[in-house]
Formats: sequence, C-alpha cells, structure tokens
Amino acid sequence: MAAIHGKDTKPEMVVRRWLWSRGFRYRLNSPRLPGHPDLVLKKYRTCIFVNGCFWHGHYVDMNGTIVNSSCCKIPAANREYWVNKLRRNQQRDVEVQRQLSAMGWYSITVWECELKPSVREKTLTMLEYSLNSIWLKDHSKSKPYPLMAEEEVQQMAAEPDLQGFSKH
Repeated sequence: MAAIHGKDTKPEMVVRRWLWSRGFRYRLNSPRLPGHPDLVLKKYRTCIFVNGCFWHGHYVDMNGTIVNSSCCKIPAANREYWVNKLRRNQQRDVEVQRQLSAMGWYSITVWECELKPSVREKTLTMLEYSLNSIWLKDHSKSKPYPLMAEEEVQQMAAEPDLQGFSKH
C-alpha cells in the first residue's frame, strides 16, 4: 500500500500531457477546493478528477454490488472491509462534487479504465468536447442591450451635425 501514489499517477500524466498539448492550462491539486482536484482549469471553472478504478470503486455501486467487473475485483480476503472502504470513498467523491457544484464549479471524472490505449483517444476527445461545451455555455449568454426611449435614439448621431459648413 505504501507504493500507491495519489499524485502524478500514470493515468493522470496521460490526461495532463494531452490537455497541455491541446492548449488547456491548469493547476494541480488545488488545496483551496474541496477534494483537492487533480486538475483545475480556472478559465473553464472545471475540476478534473482522474480516478483509479479500484480505489474509487468504479466497479461497485453504493450498495456493494459489483457492476463492472472488467476493471478490477474486490479482494476475497476481508471482503466486507473493502466493500465498506470503497463505499466510503464513493460517498466522499459524491459529497465533494456536490460542494464544488454549490460553489459554481463543474466536475469531470476520468476513470483509469477509460485511458487504456484502445479507448484513450475517444475518452480524451470527449474530455476536450466537454471543456469546450462548458466554456461556450458560460460565455455565450447573450446580454441584450436595454431599450432606449425614442428621444434618446433621436439625439444619437453617427456623424456630427454639419449644418453651416460648406463642402469644397
């Protein structure tokens, strides 16, 4: 367990390199935000979590039922401990996402199994699409100009009044 790292993991490095090569700029493990997101894109008000399938229970639902066994398996030894631990991790992840949402931040989770070479390009393309959609959603809010009274419109002029000047 001591060999397990929480930062700079291989899946996280794949996402970071890809985002950087596409021009996305980010901060790492922001201590100011709940859950210390792996990547924080302030311009997009988005936090990206790159989660390991085992540690965040990608294959187990909140009831402890195995949903996606292709990622990992719950250890047979001390199974109840692991199911409870993974359930707590999932509950914490949900709570962190709620807190971020309440603060006006978007959350994106990228799973370790989604970064396998066979599906990596599709996953990262969808990540880019999501970030661009978020940016457009936040920045395309049309702000209508207030309507002016008819008197104000008549006083506006594109050119100064040239009466009294002769054209030569």
